[in-house]
Amino acid sequence: MTMTPAFLWKNVIDHASRIILDKQIEIEQALTCILAGGHLLIEDVPGVGKTTLVQVLAKLLDLPYSRIQFTSDLLPADIIGNSIYDPEKKEFQFIPGPLFAPLVLADELNRANPRTQSALLQSMEEGQVSVDRITHPLPSPFFLIATQNPRSQTGTFSLPESQLDRFLMSFSMNYASYQSEISIFQGQDPRAQLKSLNPLVTIHQLQESQEFIQKIVVSELLAKYIADLLTFTRQHQESFIPLSTRTGIALSRASKARAFLKERQFCLPEDVQAVAPYVLAHRLGGAEGITYGKNKVHELIKTVAVPT
Repeated sequence: MTMTPAFLWKNVIDHASRIILDKQIEIEQALTCILAGGHLLIEDVPGVGKTTLVQVLAKLLDLPYSRIQFTSDLLPADIIGNSIYDPEKKEFQFIPGPLFAPLVLADELNRANPRTQSALLQSMEEGQVSVDRITHPLPSPFFLIATQNPRSQTGTFSLPESQLDRFLMSFSMNYASYQSEISIFQGQDPRAQLKSLNPLVTIHQLQESQEFIQKIVVSELLAKYIADLLTFTRQHQESFIPLSTRTGIALSRASKARAFLKERQFCLPEDVQAVAPYVLAHRLGGAEGITYGKNKVHELIKTVAVPT
């Protein structure tokens, strides 16, 4: 099996880190999620670079990009699209909404009501949407990156567990360090730097890397470790939200993507432990949020031993 050049992706991380200062870990996790073919949830207060991160990745990965601003009055048809009657053809014609893009930013997702939030479920799971009993495929590749405000902020609706489980990974951006903020204030606006960015990889290279990642080996022992993590949460439901089989698949996929970035053709326990806080935090945090969930992940990893 020939190794797809992982240095291309390290170059993406390096270039993105020059624009979004002090966020290399978050950039790497976002890229891990995309390489694993999953959707990403970013939770934090406004103004810490969530939207800029998505715009930078769209530029560097040469992915056509669409942004949807979620509000309390947004309707499912505003996202998916609608059927409009064509008087000349005397039939209804489907007009695609902003969801029909390879990279979609669902900005402040939890400001929309539950009905509108649920409009994303089919697209996230199947890569297609159904309107008037007709199924419409979304572009391939298709990635959804959603941001959400902390639940303490006014006008938010908590995402249900069924929707949280469809995000492969999550993280909080957090504030930049004191020194990084000084550099940001002295330098050029990161949004202005977007105009000078050129793609570093093509969609074909992205898909080629994703195909390679699927072939990376997860040993029986490592699969048992993932199963042990899930089983522990199910056996201790007084302390943990029980994790689904989909969660185990997500852990495996993210671990493979990390192994790829580390230029290995097999996964190690350290891969599972490294991606676990980002794969499990929103699932174990539930309505309490990602920060709470991350603490539960560390507790879980500390408690469940790696099989020998």
